[in-house]
Amino acid sequence: MENVTDLLLEWRGGDASALERLIPLVYEELRRVARRCLRHEGAANTMQTTGLVNEAYLRLVRSSRVQWRDRTHFFALSAQLMRRVLVDEARKRNYQKRGGDLTRVTLDDTPVIHPEHPEDLVALDEALEQLAEVAPRKVRVVELRFFGGMTIEETAEVLGVSTDIVKREWRTAKLWLLRALSEKHDGCGALESD
Repeated sequence: MENVTDLLLEWRGGDASALERLIPLVYEELRRVARRCLRHEGAANTMQTTGLVNEAYLRLVRSSRVQWRDRTHFFALSAQLMRRVLVDEARKRNYQKRGGDLTRVTLDDTPVIHPEHPEDLVALDEALEQLAEVAPRKVRVVELRFFGGMTIEETAEVLGVSTDIVKREWRTAKLWLLRALSEKHDGCGALESD
């Protein structure tokens, strides 16, 4: 069986056939990541697991500038791309459906975006973009843990830091996002933290 990291490096080196051999090796894991991302979407979402994997795959193929390091890097980037796909879809739904009451969103170890309100996902994305300006590693932790479904240990490996740092960054990122989203919604308490 071929090694995912070796195939990524061959693909980075220009071997198009490496991508064809890579996809069967990573497809089920990409579906797992997609299911994790979609779990936060609910009834308002029209995208299915296969569609999300396919869209992320298309974006991966188009990203020729990526300097693949290993299997973990591949899945981390895949999770990030899936986040972008879902946010783009939520924005489309939000533009079609203006307004609506805000609902509570819980930020705990597995934060949940309210499934009936795509504006919640858009607001989270905007807050993450603001956080990225001051603490990009915290955003990476949120992307890997929340969207990628990675464990503390896997996240630490991707980022090249200790698990203690990941735990601290995860905790402070959740608090920062809670505050940012609450302020954005005029202190209406759009979020709660367990």
